[in-house]
Amino acid sequence: MSVGLRETPWAHDGVLVEPERGGNGTGVLVLSGSSGRVERERARLLASASVSAALTYRWFGGEGQPAGIWEHSLESFAPAVASLAEHCDRVVLLGVSKSAEAFLLYAADDPAVDAVVALAPSHVAWANVGPGPDGELRPQHSSWSRGGQPVPFVPYDDDAEAPGDPPAYAPVYAQALRTHAGRVAAATIPVERFFGDVLLVAGGDDKVWPSVTFARAVQARRRSLDLPTTLVTHPEAGHRVILPGEPVASGGQHMARGGTEAADRALGERAWPEIRRVLDLP
Repeated sequence: MSVGLRETPWAHDGVLVEPERGGNGTGVLVLSGSSGRVERERARLLASASVSAALTYRWFGGEGQPAGIWEHSLESFAPAVASLAEHCDRVVLLGVSKSAEAFLLYAADDPAVDAVVALAPSHVAWANVGPGPDGELRPQHSSWSRGGQPVPFVPYDDDAEAPGDPPAYAPVYAQALRTHAGRVAAATIPVERFFGDVLLVAGGDDKVWPSVTFARAVQARRRSLDLPTTLVTHPEAGHRVILPGEPVASGGQHMARGGTEAADRALGERAWPEIRRVLDLP
């Protein structure tokens, strides 16, 4: 156990991390991207910074869980949010990549959410990542469901190629938006329905998907309605944002993520003051 922190096991290999001497009243749900891993170090970092609670868990890919992000129920995040709301004054969602996509979708429908921190986000809902219940990748389905119904999504263009080894998928996502331009409007995340604070963090050398372009689309949609929105970028950073004091993340899918450790850390340093502001930290 980290010094000064109290850690309580949570479902699906998760952990609730709390400072032993209380906190600032903010509870944070911290989830990973397409790795599905438990973000223990990030939760510990936030609790060490004096949020009241940081909760993280494996949200797919574990024992008894779906193998892929295939019509994943947005309502599945509600119990964690409700638990934080019960014990904290406010709730913030902090997601990266696919969980950032999910949290921007989720926040519009849960008044318990006060703010969203979206690292390497998307402005649209995408097709499934990984197989469905039958073990198959095709036909394509939405990554998400709401109220038992699939969320409108942008499919992949199966003729698009991801160059390099490991493969860089950013061109695949860019091509999908062109090929399926007629589906983009319906799949666009209704970020204007969430009135809380949104912080977007993206690297200009992201090889997974063009997160700066996506983040700017979210920013423009919200700023047109004067909704509180901040974008932090670094031109040389990649898909992974490394916050001050964090180790370099490992695991996940075999793919190019772009950036360098130094640039990814520089983006984390730029973003940290804004993250502290959103979390209401001193």
